[in-house]
Amino acid sequence: MLPRFVTAVLAAALLSSSALAASPAPSDPAAVSPDAPTPPPAIAPPDLSEQAINTADFAGYEARLRAKDEAAKLAASAPADATAKPDPVAATIEGDDAEKAKDAPDPFLVRVQVLLDRAHASPGVVDGRDGGNTTKAVRSYADLKGEKGSGAIDAGFWQALAADGAPAVMRYTISDDDLRQEFIGEVPEDYAKLAKLDCACYRDAAEMFAERFHMDEDLLKAMNPNVDFGKAGTAILVADPGPDPDPAMKVAHIVVDKDRGELFAYGEDKKLIVAYPATIGSSDTPSPSGKMKVNGSAKNPKYEYDPKNFVQGKNRKELTLPAGPNGPVGNVWIDLSKPTYGIHGTPEPSKIDKTNSHGCVRLTNWDAQALSRLVQPQKTTVEFKG
Repeated sequence: MLPRFVTAVLAAALLSSSALAASPAPSDPAAVSPDAPTPPPAIAPPDLSEQAINTADFAGYEARLRAKDEAAKLAASAPADATAKPDPVAATIEGDDAEKAKDAPDPFLVRVQVLLDRAHASPGVVDGRDGGNTTKAVRSYADLKGEKGSGAIDAGFWQALAADGAPAVMRYTISDDDLRQEFIGEVPEDYAKLAKLDCACYRDAAEMFAERFHMDEDLLKAMNPNVDFGKAGTAILVADPGPDPDPAMKVAHIVVDKDRGELFAYGEDKKLIVAYPATIGSSDTPSPSGKMKVNGSAKNPKYEYDPKNFVQGKNRKELTLPAGPNGPVGNVWIDLSKPTYGIHGTPEPSKIDKTNSHGCVRLTNWDAQALSRLVQPQKTTVEFKG
């Protein structure tokens, strides 16, 4: 039998350990002070399913915007923990995640952009994000209807656009024919290296499908996670931009508006037929001014590089670059009566009106193709404004 004082000490120790076990650990949520700030609610990733996009409406979009604003306000008002040691790696990850959430594609904006594209008020690439080219397209949609628009996405605009109730996205099954063309992997940035290739073809099948359906490549992949775009028989979710403008609607006059960063094409009746976002020259190589005519157009043109016009990299000699969608002028050239100037496509559609050109007018490849079918050689006039 243990002495009485030893028994008492053991009993006290057991009671103390039990009390410690019952006490919540500092990291235990139960230990958090009731006065501690409530963490901002997590923003759910966008639902980019077929049903979510095709049924997206303005009310749901407004609700998501309010939720984002509320989360941002809560995050901004939350007091910093003075005892916490900053973790630069974690801070970077959290900052990146917040930026991605803020800039994530929205199903409603995907639907809006597709319907605008279908109405020939092009937003450039369909990317599901609210940006300058979408604002232009919303305003141009009003122009096409003979109205004055602000470029704002509001209830009145949505009511008019939603009159097109056809699905904005659809399922497409990849065929063997789709995959028979040549893909080149990486596209050389250096013109001397590009000149050695047989074609400036698509990098891969994903880029090809993104361009075919007027989409940003990142959006295509987000709508089709873990999909092999190089496998025949695979069904993918894509935008349905509808047919190009009727070639019978011939363009009589084109206005290249430098201030708005857009190209507007008008018929013989002076009514607007199409509106496209455009990259128009730069401060170093400005686009021309005044009026000129369309000489004609060429599909899949080779590009004659002349360092007298501008110097690319270290290339000081003339080069002939191969034809293809990833060539400097994309897969369409509309020649203008002012020498060396034209309206053409681009290898980087997501950068339309976000970068500079070498004086010409740069459109997405699909917009340039559509316009080339509407212009009339020696008849269509082109006016540069702004």
